[in-house]
Amino acid sequence: MFSIGDFARLGLVSVRMLRHYDAIGLLRPAHVDPVTGYRSYQAAQLSRLNRIVAIKDLGFTLEQVSAILDEKVSTEELHGMVRLRRAQLEAQISADLARLRGVETRLRTIETEGHMRTAEVLLKRVDPVRVAELAARAASYDGEDIGPVIKPLFREICRRVEAAGVSVVAPGLAYYVPDDDGSVMVHTCLPVSVPPGPYDFEIVDLPPIETAATIIHVGPMEAVGPTFQTLAHWIEENGYRSLSLAREISLHCPDNLDEWVTELQIEVTPA
Repeated sequence: MFSIGDFARLGLVSVRMLRHYDAIGLLRPAHVDPVTGYRSYQAAQLSRLNRIVAIKDLGFTLEQVSAILDEKVSTEELHGMVRLRRAQLEAQISADLARLRGVETRLRTIETEGHMRTAEVLLKRVDPVRVAELAARAASYDGEDIGPVIKPLFREICRRVEAAGVSVVAPGLAYYVPDDDGSVMVHTCLPVSVPPGPYDFEIVDLPPIETAATIIHVGPMEAVGPTFQTLAHWIEENGYRSLSLAREISLHCPDNLDEWVTELQIEVTPA
């Protein structure tokens, strides 16, 4: 038998926690001295303590822990719960990191207000282009919604075009078509020079853009906000209005996202 202090040390928990578990009936001492009230525990009770702590750390309440233990959770089932919780936590961490990157991008946008790179904006004509295309819907223009849609789409269109033996003749591009409900149809494209055929992707002829305001963005697309807003300020300050949202031309896409080079194009006309 072990005193409550020794049992706490063996179980890597606090005495206060053991007293609380006793009070709510989650882990009773093996013996309580009727005179002194001292609690004593057996080594075999470490197994239940380990399960209590593990299940609680998965995010369950103590009431839920008690119910789970009463169902006599096996080691295999406990491992399954741990794997599920790990996946949930990893997804939450990924979402939180994406949200943090979004906040950092907004802060950079705020910091660059009044210091826009408007001298880098060029007007030009964009020629028509035939593309192999796949499209899917994103909930909004928010980076957290666009990213999980556009990245798999680009991987898939590249895979299908390669499988079809079709040659890509220019850098890939993306464009977006908003819907009335706030969602966005994301189109990922690879320029090709083949006639329409029985492919598992669409062959689409994108029309020319007679006048496009363009700017080069360097870095990951998650940080494109300041560059887009620079373009927006230039359009307004130079007496133009936009006719369509941007095409994004992927000029250089190395493994290092900080070295990505993307041309942003917005169709404009004099206001």
